[in-house]
Amino acid sequence: MSQLEIPYEYEGWWRIVETSQWDDSSLDMLGEAVLSITGYGDRLRMFTLLAYVNCKVIKSGISFNFKGAWEYDPVSGSGNVRLRKDGKLSGKIRIKGGDESTFIAERTNEPEDHIQHPPQLRDKWR
Repeated sequence: MSQLEIPYEYEGWWRIVETSQWDDSSLDMLGEAVLSITGYGDRLRMFTLLAYVNCKVIKSGISFNFKGAWEYDPVSGSGNVRLRKDGKLSGKIRIKGGDESTFIAERTNEPEDHIQHPPQLRDKWR
C-alpha cells in the first residue's frame, strides 16, 4: 500500500466534535470543524484555523501535516489519528511552536459550505 492509498475505513470527511485543550463551543467559528482524509487535496477547518493537509498511512493509523493560517497568521503543524472500536477517530494535533491537543471526530459528509482557502497576512490589511 502506498502512502496515498488511504484505507477505506479512514477515507472521507470527519467532523471534529471534541478537543482536550480548547473551548469546544468555538470549534465551528468558520463553519463545521472538519478534517478530510483522502490522500489528495485534504483540508482542516476548526476554530479560526484553515489549512491544507497531507496525509500518509502509518502502522497505527494516519499521520498528517498541515499548513495554513490561524486567523491571518501563518501556521503549520502535524497530527495523527487512529480508528476507535466505536467508529470514531481519536487524534492529536500539534501546532508548530504552539499548543497541542487531542481530539475526537465522527464520520460526516463533505460540508455543503465551501471551505475557504487559508488567508495570507497581506489579506489582513485589505
